[in-house]
Amino acid sequence: MRQFVYVGYPSRVIFGTGSIAQLPAELDRLGAKRALLLSTPEQSDAVRKVGASLGARAAGVYDKAAMHVPLEIAEEARRSAAELGADCCVTVGGGSTTGLGKAIALVSGLPILAVPTTYAGSEMTTIYGLSEGGLKKTGRDPKVLPRTVIYDPELTLTLPPALSAASGMNAIAHSVEALYAHDGNPIVSLMAEEGIRALAGALPRVVKAPANLEARSEALYGAWLAGAALNSAGMALHHKLCHVLGGLGLPHAETHSIVLPHAARYNRDAAAEAMARVARAIGAGEAAGGLYDLESGLGIPMRLSEIGMKEGDIERAARIATEAPYPNPRKVEYAPVLELLRDAYAGKRPAA
Repeated sequence: MRQFVYVGYPSRVIFGTGSIAQLPAELDRLGAKRALLLSTPEQSDAVRKVGASLGARAAGVYDKAAMHVPLEIAEEARRSAAELGADCCVTVGGGSTTGLGKAIALVSGLPILAVPTTYAGSEMTTIYGLSEGGLKKTGRDPKVLPRTVIYDPELTLTLPPALSAASGMNAIAHSVEALYAHDGNPIVSLMAEEGIRALAGALPRVVKAPANLEARSEALYGAWLAGAALNSAGMALHHKLCHVLGGLGLPHAETHSIVLPHAARYNRDAAAEAMARVARAIGAGEAAGGLYDLESGLGIPMRLSEIGMKEGDIERAARIATEAPYPNPRKVEYAPVLELLRDAYAGKRPAA
């Protein structure tokens, strides 16, 4: 007989082409009158266009969001929100920008209205992260969950194919781990498998034809499901490794993409049912190799050495990951984790 716990978090989702036009009305629903708009430097022009649609309700723009939310940037953004008298944050961008909004909400309680332009999925979770001194620390708190999320596929059209692919594989990683999480449940598994299916089908089309709005919409739908799955289930070895590598300065989405097939291979025998669902969702004979082949067909980096990891950091990363592991189907041990990282560093295809 089944026994499980499912927790549903309150969030409002607006999905569809052109839905960014509903932003002013959604601010009205929140009762917000002074919105601080957040973005990365690269998204500065886009966020200012969004701000122009808000008129006097746009209190200001902070456009210094960065990967892994460096503590010094978080503190500066918090001061900016306080000085401007902001009563909410509007995040326009990917996981870095959403993460900065969460850093502000964590200490101020300001509500977040998220407008994702990538497939990161952070907008659907209570998970936050801050980095300092080469270490990334994460946590969960309901007050960092965005109150409203506006998914407009048109806003993802400018995301380059390679970044789209890496971001989408990052989302698939959320779903893969949700399928074998120690606190998973049948509801989460339904969302996770459907998210993998949608993304695996959409990403090759996005890479081939970046202006394909239907493919972009399907990928964004899959990313939403993946984020929701991650929020409702715990993280395991894959995310632990990526958090460690993020603390070393490696780019978020690409790191998740590269590590994913190797983490799946590590857990293959201990999570056979989950791996079977992954394989079914991507249309492959087995999960780890199928994920690797999907990625290689997208033309994204396949080796940690390609994205800035130093060979001398492999042993350090394995040690950090195994000293305080997340719950995982297979016991997390130094020697096999070291082998996993060496394979990911070299870009080897996981053995069948």
